[in-house]
Amino acid sequence: MTYHLETAEHPETLRRVAIDPVSRVEGHGKVTLLLDEDNKIHQVRLHIVEFRGFERFIQGRPYWEVPVMVQRLCGICPVSHHLAASKAMDPIVGAHHLTPTAEKIRRLMHFGQIMQSHALHFFHLCSPDLLFGFDSDVAKRNIVGVAEAHPETAKQGVLLRKFGQEVIRMTAGKRIHGTGAIPGGVNKSLTVAERDELLKDVYTMIAWSRDAVHLVKKLHDANPALYNSFGLCRSNMLSIVGHEGAMDLYDGKLRARDADGKLIFDGVDCNNYYQTIEEEVRPWSYMKFPFIKALGKEDGWYKVGPLARVQNCDSIPTAFADHERRDFMDYAGGSPIHASLAFHWTRMIEMLHAVEGIKELLHDDDILGTELMATGERKREGIGVIEAPRGTLFHHYRVDDDDLVTMCNLIVSTTNNNQAMNEAIRHVAKRYLHGHEITEGLLNHIEVAIRAFDPCLSCATHALGKMPLKVELVDAAGQQVHELSRGL
Repeated sequence: MTYHLETAEHPETLRRVAIDPVSRVEGHGKVTLLLDEDNKIHQVRLHIVEFRGFERFIQGRPYWEVPVMVQRLCGICPVSHHLAASKAMDPIVGAHHLTPTAEKIRRLMHFGQIMQSHALHFFHLCSPDLLFGFDSDVAKRNIVGVAEAHPETAKQGVLLRKFGQEVIRMTAGKRIHGTGAIPGGVNKSLTVAERDELLKDVYTMIAWSRDAVHLVKKLHDANPALYNSFGLCRSNMLSIVGHEGAMDLYDGKLRARDADGKLIFDGVDCNNYYQTIEEEVRPWSYMKFPFIKALGKEDGWYKVGPLARVQNCDSIPTAFADHERRDFMDYAGGSPIHASLAFHWTRMIEMLHAVEGIKELLHDDDILGTELMATGERKREGIGVIEAPRGTLFHHYRVDDDDLVTMCNLIVSTTNNNQAMNEAIRHVAKRYLHGHEITEGLLNHIEVAIRAFDPCLSCATHALGKMPLKVELVDAAGQQVHELSRGL
């Protein structure tokens, strides 16, 4: 492997600096830097230190438990796993086409998840860096500091997230770890009272979402030198797109573009994802490194998520969001934007699209319907792909004659961004830390680059059985009594 700054030639001679844990992200990870005596950077790695192993312990469970079980991967994006697993299980029960009510309730639930997750990430986790500066006083660089200095912005962030959570509660039964989507459909629709309650506030949410997009645009306009280059990471881009190339976060076909915006493939059936994408395991991380097979490991890695989706689609099917998409595309004269901070701009465009989508669905009487389930000829294998807040999410299952899961493969959004995140922090380390005395503010630059991707690190660890592993058994006094290792 020849990625620049991934592996130092003589690590034993270098000084190690660790950011452990990376803060204001979902899950636990760390960054290690190896520097020489002149503070020159020789190695930078983002490590994922959690291990979940859901792919293995789901095996042997009844298929109908899976949409509920997989939500425990994460407390931030459980709806995404809930819906992807439900989509994958639809063909298992023979539901090859959902009823209009079931599909629209699922889409409504998904928009609620996109909205609450994007609001949480931008206002709670990232706005302190963007509003105060990356190396500002660490005591104020948090959401409490934002509430004191920018109370209206903080209030809108909190209430935007709350509205998204209410949409989830009404469609899934609970704000976290709900049960609304089931194989073959949904177990509830909306009541008239629930719809009317959401309609009372949805237009305010649209106005605030438009303000959020304008806030990010102002930040770019105020400091283009920073925003156009920070964490620059030229890469391929992957997402699903819907009918006629429009953004569709719930269903569609796979499309990939190269770093210059040229199509690599388009219209790939999600059921054939494994013919297009492959995963690589490296010995220093629990998180795999996916790549496009046709381009190989060195050139096939890609980014997913808002920055990829907004540039990969041909339009957004809601008016305000599509207007903002065109502004974003014009910003760089039609060329793809790869600077990491542009994730925030596109994330707010998607939040606006989600709220507009919620408004349109609330005016559709199908969400009040009573035909919730579909049936048909059953299959033994199912694949569900959606665009989660952080990017493309793959769920793939097989079941046996006893309806027990025999195979599970998950390619989680953050996993898809693994190489891109590592490249972004190496770009930042080389530009801002190389040859300088390390300070907290400089180290925060590394974390800012990671946060831009909105990683969910706890979801993304699935290298069971392939990682080098060392297990030490120690007694009550801390003395090692036995050791086992594999692949070291």
